[in-house]
Amino acid sequence: MLPKPLADIAPNTLEFEILPLVKPTGFREYDARWWFNGIGHAKAPELNLTGVQALGLGMATLFHELGVKPSVVTGHDFRSISQPIKNALTLGMIAGGCEVLDVGLALSPMVYWSQFELDAACCAMVTASHNENGWTGVKMGANRPLTFGPDEMGRLKEIVMGGKFVTREGGKHRRIDGIREKYIQAIIGGTKLTRKLKVVAACGNGTAGAFAGDVLRGIGAEVIEMDCNLDNTFPKYNPNPEDHEMLHEMSLAAKEHGADVVLGFDGDGDRCGVVDNTGEEIFADKIGLMLARDLSRHYPNAKFVVDVKSTGLYKTDPVLQANGATVDYYKTGHSYIKRRTTELGALAGFEKSGHFFFRPPIGLGYDDGLVAAKAVLEMLDRNPGRTMADLKNELGVAYTSLTMSPHCGDEVKYGVVDKMVAEYQGLKGETILGRKVVDVNTVNGARVTLEDGSWVLVRASSNKPELVVVVESMASEADMKDLFHNEVKPRLGKHPEVGTYNQEI
Repeated sequence: MLPKPLADIAPNTLEFEILPLVKPTGFREYDARWWFNGIGHAKAPELNLTGVQALGLGMATLFHELGVKPSVVTGHDFRSISQPIKNALTLGMIAGGCEVLDVGLALSPMVYWSQFELDAACCAMVTASHNENGWTGVKMGANRPLTFGPDEMGRLKEIVMGGKFVTREGGKHRRIDGIREKYIQAIIGGTKLTRKLKVVAACGNGTAGAFAGDVLRGIGAEVIEMDCNLDNTFPKYNPNPEDHEMLHEMSLAAKEHGADVVLGFDGDGDRCGVVDNTGEEIFADKIGLMLARDLSRHYPNAKFVVDVKSTGLYKTDPVLQANGATVDYYKTGHSYIKRRTTELGALAGFEKSGHFFFRPPIGLGYDDGLVAAKAVLEMLDRNPGRTMADLKNELGVAYTSLTMSPHCGDEVKYGVVDKMVAEYQGLKGETILGRKVVDVNTVNGARVTLEDGSWVLVRASSNKPELVVVVESMASEADMKDLFHNEVKPRLGKHPEVGTYNQEI
């Protein structure tokens, strides 16, 4: 039996080699994320391989506790550390009596899809998603197509950190070959574009490079591959289509190649970013609105779910209103939106970070960047006389910021947000930059709506030691910048726990 994990062990020592290290803050709201590559770095490791085994045994213990069949699909993203971490996780799950179905190198949505294909109740995808090299993590679930939420993650943390493991006989490992090809064909399905579309697939040398080109060519697009060769050093930039560096390169590619659209994918392929034919980024919440407008014509009275970082235009859009569509604003996070979309029987869910959730008949309910990319191309195919820029320009006008993240420690970030929520609730009916505060949505931090529809959002990141800040103005780009520089930033700046921002408008 593994001993109870420790929260802090000095690297490059005997203890680090033989005892499990698991820092408790790695258990996030809906997945797990740790800094792993600590040796040789100023930042100490938060997890070691023995700790990963403990995590696997804890997951197996929880799967049995939940009463599901202990059959688990596992896969790993393309990072130098991911395969050995998956192997350690597998050892732990086998010790806990699980049948582990290993699909190898994978996108997170490929693992989710494999749960249906292989009739497995559970999943455990080893990925740090869009985090920088050196990070690792696990996305897990026991109720397809859903992944764990706070309750399950809280219980998993109790089991692992308390050493409350239960070993069982009967565990085994099976290597499953050929899933990549079956998954790609499942996405392509019967789709064949009737319109000639030139598409740049941008993958940042991450895992999606082994999938995106084949999918997009399969549905009939002319594909130009951009950094689709796998390179786990990520030599140009981190594969994250929400970061300015990748978006800048996507914009240049749109102009260089005269592309109809550039589609960018993150490190584990569950998100999709879009740059239009003019080289302008279209934030994912606006892409979601474009898709909702298009889909609501074919599915009247459809329900859609969006996260609290998303544009306020969903509530005022005349096309959605005419087609009887309804929109629900909910907590940010792939697990939350996935669950909410399923609970409401919504046709689709959209998250500003680029997660798109399509339920039957379009998808199976989980977030898949390639399914989202296909939906974008199908939308263009149904609008042969219009470009991506044309479709974007048909939306109402709103000036939305980048997602900005000031550093804030995992141990203190929720306390800071609680203080901000209380402060903003106290401002209801008061004015901010000359406009009355009419609503404070606290489902996930504080989304503060002003009387002209402009809003600001402050929430805690669910997977990094950061806060998340987004602002949107219905008036002008200058006002959008004022909402950040003259409202949110100075208000947050009163809290010494809040550090520097990863990017600013």
